[in-house]
Amino acid sequence: MLLTTAIDYTNGAPHIGHAYEKVLADVLARYIRLRGDECYFLTGVDQHGQKVQQTAEKEGIHPATFAKKKTKLFLNLWKKLGVDYDGWAETTDDRHKACVQQILAALKEKGQLYKKGYQGFYSVRQEQFLNDRDRNEAGEFGPEWGEVVEIEEENWYFRLSDHIPWLKDFVEKHQACVIPGFRRNELVGALERSGDQDLCISRPKERLRWGIEIPFDPEFVTYVWFDALINYASFAGYLADEKAGLPDFAKLWPSDGSPTPVHIIGKDILVPAHGIYWLCMLHAMGFPDEQIPRLLVHGWWNIKGEKMSKSLGNVVDPDELADRFGPDAVRYYLVRDIVTGKDSDFDPERLVMLYNQELANELGNLCNRALNMTARFTNGICRTSHEPGEAEMALRQSLVESTAAYKLAMDEWDPGPALLCLRDHVTHCNAYTEQNKPWELAKDPGQKARLETVLAHLVESLAHLTVLLSPVLPEPASRLANQLRHDGLLSLKLDDLKWGLIKDGHPTGKPKPVFPRIVIEEEA
Repeated sequence: MLLTTAIDYTNGAPHIGHAYEKVLADVLARYIRLRGDECYFLTGVDQHGQKVQQTAEKEGIHPATFAKKKTKLFLNLWKKLGVDYDGWAETTDDRHKACVQQILAALKEKGQLYKKGYQGFYSVRQEQFLNDRDRNEAGEFGPEWGEVVEIEEENWYFRLSDHIPWLKDFVEKHQACVIPGFRRNELVGALERSGDQDLCISRPKERLRWGIEIPFDPEFVTYVWFDALINYASFAGYLADEKAGLPDFAKLWPSDGSPTPVHIIGKDILVPAHGIYWLCMLHAMGFPDEQIPRLLVHGWWNIKGEKMSKSLGNVVDPDELADRFGPDAVRYYLVRDIVTGKDSDFDPERLVMLYNQELANELGNLCNRALNMTARFTNGICRTSHEPGEAEMALRQSLVESTAAYKLAMDEWDPGPALLCLRDHVTHCNAYTEQNKPWELAKDPGQKARLETVLAHLVESLAHLTVLLSPVLPEPASRLANQLRHDGLLSLKLDDLKWGLIKDGHPTGKPKPVFPRIVIEEEA
């Protein structure tokens, strides 16, 4: 399966929204592989456009130099947060440029592109032409458009209107084309309001030179959104030469009924960019319905219900956040405290609380008890041959139910509820420990078998939880696997998770803190 994220625009620095999207994609890609399926995770940066050119000019440097400097910020952050992508897209890459130009030439040959003059309004911030539908109730262009100027110029247009009837029919027939369903309703509503407008896909070089040249009209460059959207196909190997070093497109973008690509995007770019422009572009390029990608749409991280923005001064820097609280705490919070598709309020105090409570206290307590008491009371050796009692059967059933619920949530692209399912079993294990008191059993030689049974069930549960937690927290999971001395644990797939991962006589290692408690300055 091809799993992509929206590529980040290099006119600015990465913010918490960028971090959430990439961590979400990384978690889902790791889970897909845990499920036993292949996954190619593609992400990258969008380096063209008027804003990049303007900002570079203000700094007195070439746009390519500016874009490269900004790209490094994203690369460093993804490394810090453990985002492990398979493919990296940069729209200044010659392979991408060649793909874009081939698509433009093919669309022109099909009669899908035409040239005409235009006089009207243009949003400098959004780099797009506006019409009366973009005005608010007062008849004005709202602040979301930024500076709006009046322009008269000639450009190339894509016959977007030719494909709107097909798109309406496609969205109606394919309920899962946008995930979650309520986000699909937004696309349906936008299509109902859509008119017969075509899409301007060029900018004259006299106004913008920083873009991909139109191959059949060198006085124009490609509109940044048309260029950027094609990255999903170009870096997956579409129209690429075998020597280009890109993946096999037929494998990543199958036409045989295999799962279609999934694009993870923010709600703000569903309409019109991805839900309308991109899907219509693919249709015009000749992609059949069976190859049209699904759009997984996530919400925003807000501050007290308000969207983060530079003007309000409430933008959260994920790089500083990772330095302050650690990458694991940031990864856990970003996917734990939000429902995929919906908005959530960012709260650093809640980040600390969730990490300390659910990982340092609850899971950490289970880790310490399972491994420490096994080391102290049974010389680090697990004995699993004893007959389980009623309490053990209940614990096993808890693991079965939690794992099934976890899988259901993850299959629905929602790691937050999946983590709550794991927490349910951690809670059961800790309650089981309190009820059976292995520290008391250890005082009575006659309770040796019972003691070994209790500890073996805790270690077994910890092994399962380690595997299930690995998509979200790969580094801590690796440390846990090492302490369990189970070399092949993280090579297991979901279907391998049956009771008995820990064999009779299995030695465990010495426990070390995997989730050190976060202590903020006020507590120190």
